[in-house]
Amino acid sequence: MDRVIAADLYRYGGLTGTRGLLKGLSFPGFRYTFLFRKIPKYRRRSIRKILLYWLLKRYEFKYGYQIPLSTEIGEGFYIGHFGPIVINEKARIGKNFTITHCVTIGQANRGKLKGYPTFGDNVWLGTGVVVVGNIQIGSDVLIAPNSFVNFDVPDHSLVVGNPAKIINQENPTEGYIISVMP
Repeated sequence: MDRVIAADLYRYGGLTGTRGLLKGLSFPGFRYTFLFRKIPKYRRRSIRKILLYWLLKRYEFKYGYQIPLSTEIGEGFYIGHFGPIVINEKARIGKNFTITHCVTIGQANRGKLKGYPTFGDNVWLGTGVVVVGNIQIGSDVLIAPNSFVNFDVPDHSLVVGNPAKIINQENPTEGYIISVMP
């Protein structure tokens, strides 16, 4: 098992090894992430790639995830619940990223924010969060449920409300981002 998949697996309660992998595959979020990570490793028209791609598409409909294979996502990706999750393919996401259900990470099509978001490491997105535009979300950031974010967020911040506001806080993700691989 490669390091990225091992880091993703570890986020699901500290699971490791073959036994942990088998248990991890019972979680919809890890099952999807596992396929998301494995598919690009196979040749273009190999039987394994076609089979895994078919399974991934099945899980997209079953769980409501829309995460294109070309999306850059760092190790330690954790999907907390199954339910609608939409991530734009050009968004860039750092390590130890936690996402819950009903979250949209999208693009802005006009104006000064035209583009896609970039996330640092150790970011937690709550239920119903919408993040759009060419913005930078720093590291160690917690975005509270039902927040709409279309502005830059510095490191070590808590973002709350709609319209969202930033609250500087020491360790805002403490207790939220758990089981991080050492």
